[in-house]
Amino acid sequence: MQPSPPPFAGGPPICRPDAEAGQRWTFGFPGGLTAELHTRGARLHGLWVPDRHGTPADVVLAPRDPARTSTTARYFGATVGRYANRIAHGRFTLDGRPYRLTTQDDGHCLHGGAEGFDARIWEAEAVHTPERTGVLLHLRSPDGDQGFPGNLDVTLSCLIGRNDELILSYAAVTDAATPVNLTNHAYFNLEGEGAGDVLDHELAVDATHYTPVDEDLIPRGDHRPVHGGAFDLRRPTRIAEALTRPDRQLAQTGGYDHNFVLRPHDGDTPRRCAVLHAPATGRSMEVLTTEPGLQVHTAGQFDGTVIGKSGTRYRAGAGIALETQHFPDSPNRPADPSPVLRPGEEYRSKTVLRFTTLG
Repeated sequence: MQPSPPPFAGGPPICRPDAEAGQRWTFGFPGGLTAELHTRGARLHGLWVPDRHGTPADVVLAPRDPARTSTTARYFGATVGRYANRIAHGRFTLDGRPYRLTTQDDGHCLHGGAEGFDARIWEAEAVHTPERTGVLLHLRSPDGDQGFPGNLDVTLSCLIGRNDELILSYAAVTDAATPVNLTNHAYFNLEGEGAGDVLDHELAVDATHYTPVDEDLIPRGDHRPVHGGAFDLRRPTRIAEALTRPDRQLAQTGGYDHNFVLRPHDGDTPRRCAVLHAPATGRSMEVLTTEPGLQVHTAGQFDGTVIGKSGTRYRAGAGIALETQHFPDSPNRPADPSPVLRPGEEYRSKTVLRFTTLG
């Protein structure tokens, strides 16, 4: 078991080579947030956040054994792409031409395919100013990568601000039309990684509709209103209470693993889409994004197979993922916001995690 880095003492980001992780970057500001990021998968491996008493704890789930990031903990904290979430049967048609993607065991393409961005070593360099510190990462995805068309150049800026914000800014360009959908797949527990489950956390999601799914978690095509039902999270709701609401979708997926349709948004300024709060520690995480959707995943399938950094087995509800995104399977759904990037355009996406403490 590798020791956790202490809260950052200050200065530029620190880089340490690691055979499994590629490079381990540590960065932050004294008394505020500290992050550890791995270049294999551009993976957020840890995030230390002070509680109401100023005591920091790591709130990001990650496996104790780094080899697990290629198997049962594959997506923990990773930057996923070229297309986050699912593309049904690994197939889509673009400009009249059909494409066939690599797929996983269920026959669908998940998070970019069999060898997505989570498995790649990203190039990285330090970024450090008086107000922001972190890492700038780059990855080239060649034409035909996992079946996707076009050479795609991706950059990710992962920065911490002095105001206790983690800022994830994505950009990409291509030389041929291709669908692009990038996000980070971190699971959070604001009581601390390994502290148990998130059932006593309170969650609010600023969405009036969500996308129901079939047995394979592929959207059925309709956007269902949340009003008055199990998916109505517009007011802060204890997660344990939300999960006990009678609903066929929740029973089918073992909890939330659904895309919420966020209110329309134009421009590069992120708007709030969710707030996660842990009353036990006072930690609160506000999620702001430029994306049209938010995948809420309450980790109902965790079964204790993965042992976390603290030595605790991750069981159902050990964390929650709040993945900002385009809608699942939207390359096959013209009515959804288009994920297609064309030559001469630039893909831009920004998500901010803003941390505060409440009494």
